[in-house]
Amino acid sequence: MELVRRLVEISSPTEDIDACRKVIAEANAILTELLGTPGEVHDVLGRPTLRWGSATPRVLLLTHLDTVWPHGSFEPLWQVSGDVIRGPGVFDMKAGFVQAAYALQSLSDRNGVTILATTDEETGSECSKALIEEIASGAEAVLVFEASLDGKLKTARKGTSMYRVIVEGRAAHAGLEPEKGINATLEIATLFPEILAAANGAVGTTVTPTVLHSGTTLNTVPALAQLDIDVRAFTTAEQSRVHTAITSLAGTTIGGATVRIEGGVNRPPLDPSSSARLFEIAKECAKELGMPELGSAQVGGASDGNFTAALGIPTIDGIGAVGEGAHAANEWASAAAIPERARLAGALITRILAQ
Repeated sequence: MELVRRLVEISSPTEDIDACRKVIAEANAILTELLGTPGEVHDVLGRPTLRWGSATPRVLLLTHLDTVWPHGSFEPLWQVSGDVIRGPGVFDMKAGFVQAAYALQSLSDRNGVTILATTDEETGSECSKALIEEIASGAEAVLVFEASLDGKLKTARKGTSMYRVIVEGRAAHAGLEPEKGINATLEIATLFPEILAAANGAVGTTVTPTVLHSGTTLNTVPALAQLDIDVRAFTTAEQSRVHTAITSLAGTTIGGATVRIEGGVNRPPLDPSSSARLFEIAKECAKELGMPELGSAQVGGASDGNFTAALGIPTIDGIGAVGEGAHAANEWASAAAIPERARLAGALITRILAQ
């Protein structure tokens, strides 16, 4: 509980590099206390990362310490009521890091195991992706300490794509001569039906417009409008289909305005075949530990495990905290589940290394 508190009370939104450095330093202090030696802190494309263990691990424990919460947006920073711990990032995924650290501590032989903590997972891991793939490349298994789904391990994840639609019109005085302008707000609105049509609910493919920016002042015809789009799909074929549909809008002209598209595929899907063997081993470990039977879930959210699964490395996710409310105001984690999940992870690592 105390170790989780130390991480949670360091607010670490992804965009604040200094805050991310502070939480990485605290995480390294925790590893030093539990494992006897510090890890290695390195900047990767300007972002801090923490690595402890073998340079070429057989088992990689993946974690991240950045959160989606801007400073001051989640108060109080730390609150405990019975089994419920509340705080920004406690569920996603600072409790998971502590569980991974305790799992490492429980091992009689830590050779061949590495824990990696990054600080840009919440925004797509643009800086850390290559490092994750490099460290994982020779591994036999990757365990991702993202939060569980009601205690279930995550055996499949959708792939993610991120797009920005940019419509460039022409400014004019909204009162004197609006007819001389090209209204980017109106023109980008005409694209919504075509964008939404790219979704396919029958196979779980979602296409969700999220952030929309347009215009400058109340009395000016908007010359620029930008729309961010979040895409999720369980298969690479679906990702490719949606990519074609959205990027085909680029270069078109609507009402005199021009359209540009930025972005693309961010993470490939984590296919159930990537996690199948590890899930069976995890179920055996849970039974041996006297835990309830483990369940599995296929979820829409993506993680860094999507990268390692795409490399063909057995990967299982959701080994982290039990609770709910990732990215939501009700975010919480179970205190009692932390040692239980750490023991499960330790047993799983031991079984993998023994093979």
